[in-house]
Amino acid sequence: MKKYIYTIITLLAFTSCNKFLDVKPQSQIDKEELFKTEQGFREALNGVYTYCASSSLYGGNLTFGKLDILAQNYTFTDPIAQSVANFDYTQLSTVNNINDIWASCYRGIANCNYILAAIDKQKSVFTDNNYKLIKGETLALRAYLHFDALRMFAPSYKNGPKLKGIPFITRVDTKSTPFSTVSVVIDSLLADLNTAKTLLKTSDPIISSGYVIGYPTTVGATETTNADIFLQNRRHRLNYYAVCGELARVYLYKNDNVNALANAEEVIKTNKFPFTKQEDFFQTDVSKKDRIFYPELIAAWFIDNKDNNASLKSLFYSTNPQYRGTVDQVNDIYEKGQAGAEDWRLKQWFLATTNPLGGQDIAVLQKYIKNLDPVTNLHPLVAPAIRLSEMYYIASEASYDTNPAQALTYFNTIRLHRGIGSAVNAVASKDELLDLLLKDARKEFYGESQVFFMYKRLNHAVTVSATQTKAPSNQIFVFPIPVDEQAYQGS
Repeated sequence: MKKYIYTIITLLAFTSCNKFLDVKPQSQIDKEELFKTEQGFREALNGVYTYCASSSLYGGNLTFGKLDILAQNYTFTDPIAQSVANFDYTQLSTVNNINDIWASCYRGIANCNYILAAIDKQKSVFTDNNYKLIKGETLALRAYLHFDALRMFAPSYKNGPKLKGIPFITRVDTKSTPFSTVSVVIDSLLADLNTAKTLLKTSDPIISSGYVIGYPTTVGATETTNADIFLQNRRHRLNYYAVCGELARVYLYKNDNVNALANAEEVIKTNKFPFTKQEDFFQTDVSKKDRIFYPELIAAWFIDNKDNNASLKSLFYSTNPQYRGTVDQVNDIYEKGQAGAEDWRLKQWFLATTNPLGGQDIAVLQKYIKNLDPVTNLHPLVAPAIRLSEMYYIASEASYDTNPAQALTYFNTIRLHRGIGSAVNAVASKDELLDLLLKDARKEFYGESQVFFMYKRLNHAVTVSATQTKAPSNQIFVFPIPVDEQAYQGS
């Protein structure tokens, strides 16, 4: 059966160079064979997750790539990387990389559409709640990919809901889907997410009180105890609470604070996701060390394989990593001279190291270290998709207009669980709160490619250094759509 999921992904990888969205279906025989059984749908969905966790998407470009460079976290000697940090999207290698991101997002979407095109016709092959589970996850994946494509390749909702967005693809055929406005895309993916939420509410094992989150070795944790492997490790998939988290993101993007708050609070108030304990984060035994706040991850992409390990080492923690900030730069980001001196993230995520090229000492990121065999890691190597902390940021922002005190409570909760005991007791305005949230989010999402999206959503100046900012504009916030795609769409 595995050959068929390979067929889907391989064929999608070779779409026409002139028509990124013109995805040719694989043979009818292969489709019919794959989707004859529940196992076939399971393997197809697992194939989509594997593709999403590849270097083309969340195992590379969309977590550890140019989006994080744009957050101004690093110092480069490489001129191409520095041009990206300067928001120059015209260099050939950058253009090619952006084109690859566009194509990869839509290949992932096409994979989802193959499943969705078949699943309602084959409801009779499913057992238990697995029809709802698989359809719900597939809709969530399609929406997740569309939303990130929108956040990269279209103006923000704040800057123009009626402006040209991206194509929202829901079918599998050779016809081109026209571009929709930003507002229409938002409403379309909200429909997918809300349908997914309804389906997963009655089918996802993570909702059960018996589903206990923890490390694989935690006594009482049940994430890997289900006899059905497909139902294990729900946080490595877009589970029910991940859909709530993505809804919170999208509603906030749309400036719908009521629904953003409701979905963020649904995650927070479930108490399903425990904050990481200080002793686990500061553990000196590296085989027992939580480097990533693992219990707090609502969803994450499983990337624990040889290729990803080698890539992350080269990027972040080799003797001469490609992505590194100077010690002074990182101390500035984490506000070491102020309340940030006690920040757990600053203390544990960075190792001050002599710069092999000379000059200022560099701060080497420790977040994605994979211990060398035979030493194990406390948790699998993953790329964060949605964090509990982000739900607190969203709840803080979305509640300020109606309950400023509660907004500060949400913000201070994150500070407290990052070792910053001094609370912020008052802010003069919502803009002041947003500045505080941005500063902390930059610390939290270092190496994760989320802060650029936050700057864009708010149309906020990008902090380059303590003395320099980059004014917000579509010129820096909107990636160029591939030229071939523009020609094909007649735009």
